[in-house]
Amino acid sequence: MKRIFIVVFLLASACTRPTPEVSSPERPNILILVADDLGFSDIAPFGGNIHTPILEQLSREGMLFSNFYVLPTCSPSRSALLTGNDNHVTGIGVMSEVRYPALEGMSGYTGHLNDQVVTLPEILRESGYHTYMAGKWHLGDGDQEIPSARGFEESFSLLQGGGSHYADQNPLSPPQVMDYRVNGKKIDALPSDFYSTKNYTDTLIHYIDKHKGDGKPFFMYAAYTAPHDPLHAPKEYIDKYHGKFDMGWDSLRVLRLENLKTLGIVPQGVNTFAPSGIPAWSSLSPEHQEELAKDMEVYAAMVEYLDMSIGRIIDYLKKEGMYDNTLIVFLSDNGANGVMATTYPGNGDGVYLGGFDNSLQNRGLHNSFIEMGPGWAQVSSSPFRLFKSFASEGGIRAPLIVKMPNANSGKGLWNKSFFHVTDLMPTFLELAQASYPQEFKGKAVRQPIGKSMRAVLDGNATEIHASEEGMGWELFERKAYIQGKWKILRLPPPFGPGEWQLFDRENDPGETTDLSAQYPEIKEKLIQNWQEYAKDNDVFDHKGHYDTLFSRSLGSQK
Repeated sequence: MKRIFIVVFLLASACTRPTPEVSSPERPNILILVADDLGFSDIAPFGGNIHTPILEQLSREGMLFSNFYVLPTCSPSRSALLTGNDNHVTGIGVMSEVRYPALEGMSGYTGHLNDQVVTLPEILRESGYHTYMAGKWHLGDGDQEIPSARGFEESFSLLQGGGSHYADQNPLSPPQVMDYRVNGKKIDALPSDFYSTKNYTDTLIHYIDKHKGDGKPFFMYAAYTAPHDPLHAPKEYIDKYHGKFDMGWDSLRVLRLENLKTLGIVPQGVNTFAPSGIPAWSSLSPEHQEELAKDMEVYAAMVEYLDMSIGRIIDYLKKEGMYDNTLIVFLSDNGANGVMATTYPGNGDGVYLGGFDNSLQNRGLHNSFIEMGPGWAQVSSSPFRLFKSFASEGGIRAPLIVKMPNANSGKGLWNKSFFHVTDLMPTFLELAQASYPQEFKGKAVRQPIGKSMRAVLDGNATEIHASEEGMGWELFERKAYIQGKWKILRLPPPFGPGEWQLFDRENDPGETTDLSAQYPEIKEKLIQNWQEYAKDNDVFDHKGHYDTLFSRSLGSQK
């Protein structure tokens, strides 16, 4: 691959920024590992039956968080992760692929990062860090919106939200493309043996190795696209899971729930959410079962290969003596993806998807296009309700593992307190001895809404959000607000009644029992709180515009 070098000159007077500092042992390397569409209970530390030994070891050295929240889909979560702000403030109040004319011209609904916020790499690069990324960007594709323009010194990025994991660059649907960039320069062709997880990992290790001699710490954003559909994995990894999902999604969903109960993540009396619209496994023909079981085998293979690749980075850091002084954070950007590929814009007529070879022998290999679908996605979200794109628990509760540098705390401990993806940026800045600026490039910027987790990670506290604090969500007219154990949720038909419902998250994480009639005062107070959240974060109430969006998400399995 041709190497591109870009020299960027910055004027100190252009904005208020932290004073550059020389590297010191107290300023750790920061490694963020993001899985794409990984369900809450997929990996072994969180009750899954997918082989993930590297993440198991990382969890034994760090701290696990069972009450960690992200946004319902990928680009909103990633914008909050990199800025510490609500997705509407960052410009990702709507995804770039799903636009609506009524929202045009609103700064919170541009579909790309706006200039109201500053990114982690922009701050850390000016504080003396190397800043690297490889993988999915999905936060803008204009020249001033791509990674090289938003603080990354070195980047190998897919600008869009997904597509083939192989070299063919087949997009998710005909209107979309797969635009790869190296430090801002477009790549027209990938190596013939390209596989996303492998090449992203190769690139990240190369970036560290290239600059290791100067002693500066690094901030590295490993923005993997696995296990986002289309599901692709090396055949030898797929073969490892042959027959392991023949039990079907109904049995596996119950098994995952029991594993979570054993871990103490959910109460013993909880039942897993089982949505209507997903057929009973026993009702499917043997041929259909065989195909669907194979799809889950490919998904599991992607996750195990991702785990192995994370191990490659960790092995490198250990070999170079960098591991002990590296903060490592692993998370998923949202719940598992239950949306069928036929719902992507342009795929409804079946012409594009009909051009792939999805025979049983070729599923997951070159020129195939398969997805896990709602049946398996609900397994991955067990015991929570629904999955990606929803503000229900299955869409916004995600696994989080954090290993501190020179860690003397954590050591496999679980934390069950509420945390939010916007809390990560303040944590990173505190550890890096950097601060979020009041102005950037001569313009006032919005301040992060998250709080640093440092005290919790050091073992000096168990929570950072007081019981009276709350957090709101809105995407595609799917709304939620959480305060303490209480949650209000508004899902439009056919997924909900179209009105606010009230749930007890602690005792009913599956959101199966609406408590509105029993606690009307609590519900009304939370609705008022959501309205304040919307006002503070520039949320436009576009009720009705998206009520039918993804209406076929729970459609029949192909």
